[in-house]
Amino acid sequence: MKGGAVEVGEISKGSIPRNGFKRGLSIVDFILRIVAAISTLGSALGMGTTRETLPFATRFVKFRAVFNDLPTFVFFVISNSIVCGYLVLSLVLSFFHIVKITAVKSRVLQVFLDTLMFGLLTTGASAAAAIVYVAHYGNPNANWFPFCRQYNRFCERISGSLVGSYIAVVLFIILILMSAISISRQ
Repeated sequence: MKGGAVEVGEISKGSIPRNGFKRGLSIVDFILRIVAAISTLGSALGMGTTRETLPFATRFVKFRAVFNDLPTFVFFVISNSIVCGYLVLSLVLSFFHIVKITAVKSRVLQVFLDTLMFGLLTTGASAAAAIVYVAHYGNPNANWFPFCRQYNRFCERISGSLVGSYIAVVLFIILILMSAISISRQ
């Protein structure tokens, strides 16, 4: 630096750590999106393929539990599938943020869409969690008996699907916070 002018090729001292921090956030964002996509895909597949028939079925009557007998579980599968599709598509934008760390408008769009998907995923997981709770513990006031005593495998799979979905919910919270931090550092 001569006489207050910056020469070509000279970088100010404050720009390197800031750009490195943003690039690091973008790389972590990309990785978390992959993990969240796998989590929502696993939840949707786990719930969508859940069924159990009790062994004491007769020739004319079969006692079975299938996920699509309950509309809440269908909504859970659909919401997880939509969010998984979004996460896979958002990987392109996330990769763009790794390459171009100064992009602001696309980050704001991504935060907006992440928030929408967070809401959809949370509503699907919460509704399914209410049904899973009743399946495990019943509700004596409404004369609903817990049916997980008979359908053990069914209940284990739907509970596992909920865990995967709530992992994705936590990852979305982290993703939204990281994007907000990255936008505020512009």
